[in-house]
Parts: sequence; structure tokens; C-alpha cells
Amino acid sequence: MDIGNMFNDSFEYTKEGLMGKWTKWILLIISSIIFPLIMGYQLRILRGEKPAPEADNWVKMFIDGIVYFIISLIYMIPVMIVGFIIIGGSFMALGAGDITSPVALIGAFGIGLIIVMIFALVVELIAIAGIIRFAREGKFTEAFNFSEIFAKIGKIGWAKYFLMLFILWIAVVVFYTILEMIPVIGWLLMFILMPAVAVFSSRYMCLVYDSA
Repeated sequence: MDIGNMFNDSFEYTKEGLMGKWTKWILLIISSIIFPLIMGYQLRILRGEKPAPEADNWVKMFIDGIVYFIISLIYMIPVMIVGFIIIGGSFMALGAGDITSPVALIGAFGIGLIIVMIFALVVELIAIAGIIRFAREGKFTEAFNFSEIFAKIGKIGWAKYFLMLFILWIAVVVFYTILEMIPVIGWLLMFILMPAVAVFSSRYMCLVYDSA
């Protein structure tokens, strides 16, 4: 399945799951505020449930969402450590007098920031596959089964995997940017459409994972 078909499938999946089902939509808006609930709901989509599941079984959704959040947090720990070492190191060097030129500081900070961003991107790619593997296998440790995670991404192709997810990220950023530009009601539309974005993104990531 190519990227265009993935977008079409995800759009139809979202439309079928939410359009006309206003009670479900409102419940998912509330779930977006109590964020572990929406994360638990996303896990159900990542498991491959079709059509989009109903908003029910709240206790399990909440527990699954907490686990989802913990997994995401664990994946972010090495990014925070690298960021502290590289970026924090630049400021500590300035304080110690090792860097006296503002230009040198800006250059060191800029290079460090780029390195951290690239590292964070790689970790995010691995984390997405790990979270989906957890959703499919139902075991916490499978989120960190790196041999299987790398094998799955390898079957998709690292460059293709990155491209497919990068296009999703760009689409979401553009979508929210357009909403932000709408006077007065833009922020309200962003809030209302959060469940649709969550469902669409989860379905798309599910298809990317299964493209292997």
C-alpha cells in the first residue's frame, strides 16, 4: 500500500468511526483531556481493530493509556540525557570560561541542538514501532524488544519508514497551523478535532507498521 492509499484508508477509517457518531466524538474529546484515555483508545486502533472501536471499557483504556505514557517516557529518557550532555555542556563550558565568544557559543548550541533533534527523531521512529508491538503483543517488555523492532523496520525499509511517518508529521503540523490561523474559533476547532487527528494518525501508523 502506497502513501496515498494509506491516507485515503486512514481518512475513510476516521470518517466512518466518527462522522454522525456525536456521542462517541464527545466522549473522545473528554478522553483527550484525560489523556491516558485517548492513548488507551489509540492502542486499540494500533492493534488493528477495524472499524474504529467504540469508546468503552474505560478502566482498561485508562490503564493501557498509562502504560503507553510510561513507554513513551522511557523512550524519551535517553533523548533528555543526550540533550543535557550536549546542550547543557555548551552552557557549562561558557560558565567555566572555556567558550568566551558569543558566536562560538551560538555555533556550539546550534550544532548540539541539531544532533539532539536527529537523535530524538531516530528514537521516535523506534518508539512508534515499539508501542505498536506492545499493542499487538500485549506485553510491556515487547515495547523494548529491539531485535524484533529493528527487524520489522528493516522489512519496511528505514528510509521508507522515515518518509511515511515524516509525511504524517508534516500533514498534522500543516493541519494545526491552518486551524491556528482561523480567527477566534481556530483554537476551538483544534480542540474539537483532536479525536479525529488521534484516530487518523493511529490508523496511519498501523498501516505503516503492517506495510512490512
